[in-house]
Amino acid sequence: MVFTFNPDKEIPDLAGKVFFITGGTAGLGASTTLELAKHNAVKIYISGRNAHSAKKLIEKIQSLTPSPTTTVTFVKCDLTSLSSVKAAATEFLAQESRLDVLICNAGVMATPPGLTSDGFEIQFGTNHLGHAMLIRHLLPLLQATASKEGGEGDARIISLTSLGFKMAPLTGPGINFSELTTPQNKGFMWSWFRYGQSKLANLIYAKELARRYPAITTVSVHPGVVGTGLLEGLSFAKRWFVYITNMGRLLGPEEGAYSQLWAASTAREKLVNWGAL
Repeated sequence: MVFTFNPDKEIPDLAGKVFFITGGTAGLGASTTLELAKHNAVKIYISGRNAHSAKKLIEKIQSLTPSPTTTVTFVKCDLTSLSSVKAAATEFLAQESRLDVLICNAGVMATPPGLTSDGFEIQFGTNHLGHAMLIRHLLPLLQATASKEGGEGDARIISLTSLGFKMAPLTGPGINFSELTTPQNKGFMWSWFRYGQSKLANLIYAKELARRYPAITTVSVHPGVVGTGLLEGLSFAKRWFVYITNMGRLLGPEEGAYSQLWAASTAREKLVNWGAL
C-alpha cells in the first residue's frame, strides 16, 4: 500500500494545541516543527543540545510567517543524561498547563560502542531510556490534557521507531537486558544490532503505555529511511550499507516527517492505540 500525505491540505488547524518535540532543531524534528507552525499550533517546544540550530530554525519560521501565531521555544536536553532530561521536563512543566502531543523524535543510529553518562549502552540510553524518563515526567500533564473538555481531550505520544527493530533478535534475547550497562562491543554489525534493540524498546514501550494509559493515544511510527544528519554522520562503510539495502527508497527530511505529522494531527478515530491490538 502506498501512503500518500499532503501536509498543506491534510493537517487541520492546530490552534490552541501545545507540542513538545525531542530533537526538534534539525532533520525530521525541524521539518515537523515547520509544518506544525504553518498550521497554527499555539506553542511548540523543541528540545536538543544545539541552541544555535534552534535559533536558526526559530528565525526561519519567523521569516516564513511574518505574523506568526506559533511560539517556538527551545529547551536544552541531552538524552544521554537522565538529569538533563529531568531538568528539561521541569522547565517545560513550569511554563505549561497542557500538552497535546509529545513527539519522541530524537535518536542516534549505529554509533560506536559507548555508554551514557548514567552508564547505559549509548543507543539504548539515548533512543529509549532518555525518552522513557521524559514521558514519565510529562505523563501527568498528558493525562490532565486528555481529561479536559469533559473527558474528550486528545493527548498523544508519538514514538519514532524503525524497521531496524528486526535486527534486535540478533543480539540473542532481542533486548539484551543483562548487558545494558556495557558497551556491547562485539564487532562491526553489533552497532546495528544495538540500534535494533533500542528501536524494539520504542515499540514495546509504546504498546505498554497504551495499555496502561488508554486515555492517551500512543502510537509508534517508522519514518522510512531518511537522508538526515543521522545518516550522513555514519562512517563511509555504514552509509553504503544503508544506501545499498535501501536503494531507491531514501526519503528527504520533509517526506520523512510525514508519518509523525500524520499521527500527530489526523483525527483521533483514524489511529489505533497500541493497547487495542
